[in-house]
Amino acid sequence: MAVFGLGSNKEKDKDKGDTGGDEKTLQFDPLLVVRVLPWLIALLLLLGMWNLVSGSLHQLGESRQHALESSRDDVNIAVQRALEDARQKFATQIASASFTSAMATGDRAAASAAIKQGWADAGRVEIWPKDLEALYAGLPRSGFGTLAVAEDALHSKKVQARLVRSAGKQWLALAAPVGASLVYVELPIARLAAGVESPGLPKGSYLALRQGASSVIERGDSGLADSAEALAVKVADSDLRVAAATSSLTETPFGLGGLGSLVIGTVFVLVAAALWFVLRPRLLAMAGLEQVEAGPTLSDLQQELPAAQPVARAKPREADQGAAKSAVPVVIDHRIFRAYDIRGVIGMSLDAGVAELIGQAIGSVMADQGLDSIVVGRDGRLSGPDLSDGLIRGLRKAGRNVIDIGMAPTPVVYFGCYHLRTGCGVAITGSHNPPDYNGFKIVVGGETLSGAAIKDLHARIAEDRLLEADSAGGLEERDIGDDYVQRIAGDIQIGQRLKVVVDAGNGVAGVLGPRVLEAIGAEVTPLFCDIDGTFPNHHPDPSEPHNLEALVQMVQRLDADLGIAFDGDGDRLGVVTKSGKNIFPDRLLMLFAADVLERNPGAVIVYDVKCTGRLPMQILRHGGSPLMWKTGHSLIKSKMREVDAALAGEMSGHFFFAERWFGFDDGIYAAARLLEILDTRGEVPEAVFTALPDGISTPEIKVELPDGGDPHEFVERFRMSASFEGGRLTTIDGLRVDWSDGWGLVRASNTTPVLVMRFDADTNSAMARIQQVFRDHLLRLEPELRLPF
Repeated sequence: MAVFGLGSNKEKDKDKGDTGGDEKTLQFDPLLVVRVLPWLIALLLLLGMWNLVSGSLHQLGESRQHALESSRDDVNIAVQRALEDARQKFATQIASASFTSAMATGDRAAASAAIKQGWADAGRVEIWPKDLEALYAGLPRSGFGTLAVAEDALHSKKVQARLVRSAGKQWLALAAPVGASLVYVELPIARLAAGVESPGLPKGSYLALRQGASSVIERGDSGLADSAEALAVKVADSDLRVAAATSSLTETPFGLGGLGSLVIGTVFVLVAAALWFVLRPRLLAMAGLEQVEAGPTLSDLQQELPAAQPVARAKPREADQGAAKSAVPVVIDHRIFRAYDIRGVIGMSLDAGVAELIGQAIGSVMADQGLDSIVVGRDGRLSGPDLSDGLIRGLRKAGRNVIDIGMAPTPVVYFGCYHLRTGCGVAITGSHNPPDYNGFKIVVGGETLSGAAIKDLHARIAEDRLLEADSAGGLEERDIGDDYVQRIAGDIQIGQRLKVVVDAGNGVAGVLGPRVLEAIGAEVTPLFCDIDGTFPNHHPDPSEPHNLEALVQMVQRLDADLGIAFDGDGDRLGVVTKSGKNIFPDRLLMLFAADVLERNPGAVIVYDVKCTGRLPMQILRHGGSPLMWKTGHSLIKSKMREVDAALAGEMSGHFFFAERWFGFDDGIYAAARLLEILDTRGEVPEAVFTALPDGISTPEIKVELPDGGDPHEFVERFRMSASFEGGRLTTIDGLRVDWSDGWGLVRASNTTPVLVMRFDADTNSAMARIQQVFRDHLLRLEPELRLPF
């Protein structure tokens, strides 16, 4: 198509005489308008086509989504009816004369046969005592799903249904309490499949019947499965959901929606046409017509982005001068190499020389794994700087590059392993121990060292298997406190300004703990937040109730919403309410688990042997998979990786979030997640905590053995000799005995030479009975024990 424009008006101007000296007049210039017009028309056409195309696609997507929602609702109704029919028939058979007479005579085989009448396709039909001891003892083989439907039936006192996997197949399981027993039956899932598969499904969509994280029956495009929860609806009176998804609705410009985009797109095109076919010819006629250069093309309108500027990186500091090897041999006490960290007494079993050898051993392990860089941080203890210098010398001697983040909570060291992409870190900390203790928590290749890996460090030193590199590794100093605060505050923000008192016990969390909570929107009053390695106000251990007394008083005096306590290195959390109640960590874990399972149904939640027996039932009722494991931060983290758990917690106050965080124990981050949950609930914190299942429980009871006896040896003798009638024994860490109304535990501490005990019961009388049984067995084995119960 010919392109026309305007020539110069110089010739016309020549024919005109002067209009009078310097006098100037403002005249309309059609030439200028015509030159700008193609740009405007191109822009209008571009906007118009954008709106028309996206609006049409959006309308098609909405139509497809409405058809899918209709099919989803039909499936939901069909599944509800199938479940209700199964429940009613189950209730009828339980009420039948043949079943009731068989149960009255204790003939379980006949009772099972009565249930199976009319259900020729039924799988398992079993009758268990209400204590479900056989199911718990058989985990995981007996199945978490089977246990969950059984617990639900006992709790609700009515027929419950759930999908379970048994003998390699999916079944519809029904359970109902009958007298002192519980009746259980498995039916083919085909009873539900017909309702799921009958409605029509629009093209490019997906539909599934789900329970927890599992899609039991699926239809359509499985590539849409990950987004199906957005349109999921719950099947009434069950743990099932009908999930659905269709291709994402096309985004429309300016958020106008499908119809709005079609209207505005049409307007843009019509305006562009009017400018080209109506206004442009008139302007050309006014200005005179001749062929000129074509207007700008679309590529002319595009602009290049400026080139990215390189970011300058900090240069490592020059190697320390004069770090000569000591001529005096260093003696290593093997007892400082504990189950999940290294810990000793300054001046007795731990000093800068020992720290240097430990650093060289860690560097040797890193070299074996091809790892180059490591983060080092320390808590606020007075011995920290000397131990840090020694450790860094040893690491650099092994050729490792050290990033020294200075004084920082242990979770910030862990954070640095991810944030600085090292995968390795050492936190120099004595945790909650007295001021003259210190130690090392070690991460190599993303794994916290424990057990044999800790012992191997001692073996390398004892056997002189330490790497000494040809040249020392580099040293760089970094402050990542702001990065840590911003990372948490970028994910968590609360709407209501909760009033919180933070007690850091003069530990290293005293600076960053309040900063994080203020950054997410809380009103924070600090208490004992000045870092002081002598801990002048109280011992920084929130698991000891007497250490929380000042915090309770301050919360009540300020009428705050709750009190937050951190331990000496900030990886543990304690919580108190306005009424002065200490919310034990196993009850906090109930709250955290319910929140995590809302977004991750079916996820594994790990808890240690010291947690309440009400916790696994709470996890099951929220659709999760509870798993009890040994106490110890490194042991818990290792188990989390093994089972791909979303969350873990210990009675000591360690919480490990793998959902939205990095899976390490972090008391500061756990406090932020707690405030987020309280904000979401919209209730006063006291009411939220009161709603959690509770009973009679003790804090951790620590008992020293007479004459400095070995707690591990004592627990082993106790486990071998004690017998507990009617109790279910767990021996993964010490000895825990569970009854239907409570439990008791005796284990050896891995951090201090004491026995750790805990008891939990439904009633005071049950508590007294359980403690007396344990007391009798303990004193029979060691009469000199001083028991506080």
